Amino acid sequence: MDLFEEIKRLKKEKNAVILAHYYQDADIQDVADYLGDSLGLSQQAAKTEADIIVFAGVHFMAETAKILCPQKKVLLPDLNAGCSLADSCLPSNFAAFKAEHPNHLVISYVNCSAEIKALTDIVCTSSNAVQIVDSLPNDQPIIFAPDKNLGRYINQKTGRSMLLWDGSCMVHEIFSQKKIALLKNQNLDAKVIAHPECEEHVLQLADFIGSTTALLKYTIDNEAQSFIVVTETGIIHAMYKASPNKTFIPGPPNNQCACNDCPHMKLNTLEKLYLCLKNETPEIFMEENIRKKAESSILKMLDLSEQLGL
Repeated sequence: MDLFEEIKRLKKEKNAVILAHYYQDADIQDVADYLGDSLGLSQQAAKTEADIIVFAGVHFMAETAKILCPQKKVLLPDLNAGCSLADSCLPSNFAAFKAEHPNHLVISYVNCSAEIKALTDIVCTSSNAVQIVDSLPNDQPIIFAPDKNLGRYINQKTGRSMLLWDGSCMVHEIFSQKKIALLKNQNLDAKVIAHPECEEHVLQLADFIGSTTALLKYTIDNEAQSFIVVTETGIIHAMYKASPNKTFIPGPPNNQCACNDCPHMKLNTLEKLYLCLKNETPEIFMEENIRKKAESSILKMLDLSEQLGL
């Protein structure tokens, strides 16, 4: 069976669209109708006319699509594709934390559960977080959740002192500063590019810091021919496709692996995607009161992004 052809046939038959994150396997990226980061995928989900959305990503991403498109069937190839960052912020704990700071506006990174989004005033992504925070009054106290590394980076960029929830991404926290520095010394012409979810001592080595989409654009626009990529390795496939004559070196983690893959993202496979589309399962469901509250915080992000030209 040619899975690519079968998926193409099923998409047409069922009026389905496949949204895929840059961290997915190469085959899934190649079969997707839309490939992007969290902001782009949210924007695409909000405007799609498809009856079925197959979200090749992790659980919170599929939840976001369902929040924005409650009338559509949203599918996730593997329901176990979770997120260590989302798991680091439990709703009951965060609700208690929020109650301790009643005068604070809550901004949550999109990498969180629907329940956390429902407790949030404005959602953000790594593509728009700095601009969204900058657009708010300087005297507005802010809680930022769940990623402390991204929050610290935003504080540094904006001069804020947001109150940070103590969460992090397992993938971006195991990069080795020592190994990256050594790799940089061995490749003097290479640019180090890093995602702001990385720890501060790793970001200090970077020539450029940005979201997955921003990192991809930088490799296309920059005249350098070699890049040390300090984020999940799935993005390198898109980088190679956009710049086939350039060299991309995965940033080494602080373990024995040669690269840094997200085990949750990689649970999705082309075969699971095919079966998901064929059987229209597993499907994403959620309580309507949670969905409506979460929708408000996401729509505020999308409106602000449009106003800010993002």
